[in-house]
Amino acid sequence: MIINVRTNQGQQFIDITSQVRSFVEQEGLQDGFVVVYVPHTTAGVTINENADPSVVRDLIATLNKVFPVQGDYTHLEGNSHAHIKASLLGSSCLVPVEDGRLQLGTWQGIYFCEFDGPRQRKVHLKTLASK
Repeated sequence: MIINVRTNQGQQFIDITSQVRSFVEQEGLQDGFVVVYVPHTTAGVTINENADPSVVRDLIATLNKVFPVQGDYTHLEGNSHAHIKASLLGSSCLVPVEDGRLQLGTWQGIYFCEFDGPRQRKVHLKTLASK
Protein backbone atom coordinates (compact mmCIF):
# COMPACT_ATOMS: atom_id res chain seq x y z
CA MET A 1 0.00 0.00 0.00
CA ILE A 2 1.11 3.56 -0.64
CA ILE A 3 0.23 6.54 1.54
CA ASN A 4 0.34 9.86 -0.30
CA VAL A 5 1.69 12.68 1.85
CA ARG A 6 1.43 16.33 0.85
CA THR A 7 3.85 18.54 2.73
CA ASN A 8 3.34 22.29 2.92
CA GLN A 9 6.61 23.45 4.49
CA GLY A 10 10.28 23.18 3.64
CA GLN A 11 10.90 21.02 6.69
CA GLN A 12 8.08 19.23 8.42
CA PHE A 13 7.33 16.10 10.44
CA ILE A 14 3.91 14.58 9.74
CA ASP A 15 2.47 12.00 12.12
CA ILE A 16 1.39 9.01 10.00
CA THR A 17 0.74 6.64 12.90
CA SER A 18 -3.02 6.49 12.32
CA GLN A 19 -2.58 5.62 8.63
CA VAL A 20 -0.09 2.86 9.49
CA ARG A 21 -2.43 1.55 12.21
CA SER A 22 -5.36 1.52 9.74
CA PHE A 23 -3.27 -0.34 7.19
CA VAL A 24 -2.36 -3.05 9.74
CA GLU A 25 -6.06 -3.42 10.59
CA GLN A 26 -7.05 -3.60 6.89
CA GLU A 27 -4.43 -6.28 6.28
CA GLY A 28 -5.66 -8.27 9.28
CA LEU A 29 -2.10 -8.68 10.58
CA GLN A 30 -2.14 -10.18 14.06
CA ASP A 31 1.54 -10.93 14.68
CA GLY A 32 4.52 -9.74 12.68
CA PHE A 33 5.86 -6.43 11.50
CA VAL A 34 4.91 -3.49 9.36
CA VAL A 35 7.59 -1.93 7.19
CA VAL A 36 7.32 1.82 6.62
CA TYR A 37 9.51 2.90 3.68
CA VAL A 38 10.08 6.33 2.14
CA PRO A 39 11.43 6.22 -1.47
CA HIS A 40 12.88 9.72 -1.45
CA THR A 41 16.44 10.99 -0.93
CA THR A 42 15.42 14.20 0.84
CA ALA A 43 12.78 12.77 3.17
CA GLY A 44 12.79 10.07 5.82
CA VAL A 45 10.85 8.32 8.53
CA THR A 46 11.37 8.15 12.27
CA ILE A 47 9.67 7.08 15.47
CA ASN A 48 9.58 9.64 18.25
CA GLU A 49 7.33 11.31 20.80
CA ASN A 50 3.95 12.40 19.47
CA ALA A 51 2.45 13.82 22.69
CA ASP A 52 4.25 17.17 22.80
CA PRO A 53 4.62 19.06 19.47
CA SER A 54 7.65 20.91 20.82
CA VAL A 55 9.67 17.68 20.41
CA VAL A 56 9.26 17.89 16.62
CA ARG A 57 10.15 21.58 16.70
CA ASP A 58 13.27 20.81 18.73
CA LEU A 59 14.30 17.99 16.40
CA ILE A 60 14.05 20.22 13.32
CA ALA A 61 15.79 23.15 15.06
CA THR A 62 18.68 20.96 16.21
CA LEU A 63 19.09 19.30 12.81
CA ASN A 64 19.23 22.81 11.30
CA LYS A 65 21.92 23.89 13.78
CA VAL A 66 24.09 20.94 12.86
CA PHE A 67 23.17 20.87 9.15
CA PRO A 68 21.97 24.36 8.18
CA VAL A 69 19.96 24.91 5.02
CA GLN A 70 22.70 27.21 3.74
CA GLY A 71 26.06 25.57 4.39
CA ASP A 72 29.36 24.86 2.74
CA TYR A 73 27.84 22.33 0.35
CA THR A 74 28.76 21.61 -3.27
CA HIS A 75 25.60 19.82 -4.47
CA LEU A 76 24.20 21.93 -7.31
CA GLU A 77 20.54 21.61 -6.38
CA GLY A 78 21.09 23.42 -3.07
CA ASN A 79 19.42 20.77 -0.93
CA SER A 80 22.42 18.95 0.53
CA HIS A 81 21.14 19.63 4.03
CA ALA A 82 18.01 17.64 3.13
CA HIS A 83 20.00 14.68 1.81
CA ILE A 84 22.12 14.60 4.98
CA LYS A 85 19.12 14.81 7.32
CA ALA A 86 17.24 12.12 5.39
CA SER A 87 20.28 9.84 5.50
CA LEU A 88 20.67 10.31 9.25
CA LEU A 89 17.03 9.60 10.05
CA GLY A 90 16.76 6.80 7.51
CA SER A 91 14.34 5.75 4.81
CA SER A 92 12.54 2.98 6.68
CA CYS A 93 11.44 1.64 10.01
CA LEU A 94 10.15 -1.73 11.14
CA VAL A 95 7.37 -1.75 13.73
CA PRO A 96 6.37 -4.92 15.59
CA VAL A 97 2.70 -5.91 15.60
CA GLU A 98 1.26 -8.14 18.32
CA ASP A 99 -2.39 -9.10 18.69
CA GLY A 100 -3.19 -6.79 15.78
CA ARG A 101 -1.69 -3.69 17.45
CA LEU A 102 1.39 -1.64 16.71
CA GLN A 103 3.85 -2.15 19.53
CA LEU A 104 4.77 1.50 19.94
CA GLY A 105 5.58 2.97 23.31
CA THR A 106 3.04 5.14 25.13
CA TRP A 107 4.38 8.39 23.70
CA GLN A 108 5.66 7.13 20.35
CA GLY A 109 4.39 7.98 16.90
CA ILE A 110 5.60 7.32 13.36
CA TYR A 111 6.64 10.45 11.50
CA PHE A 112 7.19 11.17 7.84
CA CYS A 113 10.07 13.67 7.78
CA GLU A 114 10.18 16.26 5.01
CA PHE A 115 13.43 18.17 4.47
CA ASP A 116 12.97 19.58 0.95
CA GLY A 117 9.34 20.60 0.66
CA PRO A 118 6.73 21.43 0.00
CA ARG A 119 6.16 18.36 -2.13
CA GLN A 120 3.87 15.46 -2.89
CA ARG A 121 5.47 12.34 -1.35
CA LYS A 122 4.84 8.62 -1.00
CA VAL A 123 5.22 6.21 1.90
CA HIS A 124 5.18 2.49 1.16
CA LEU A 125 3.70 0.07 3.73
CA LYS A 126 4.19 -3.68 3.77
CA THR A 127 3.26 -6.28 6.38
CA LEU A 128 5.40 -9.23 7.34
CA ALA A 129 3.56 -11.98 9.19
CA SER A 130 5.24 -14.10 11.84
CA LYS A 131 5.01 -17.85 11.46
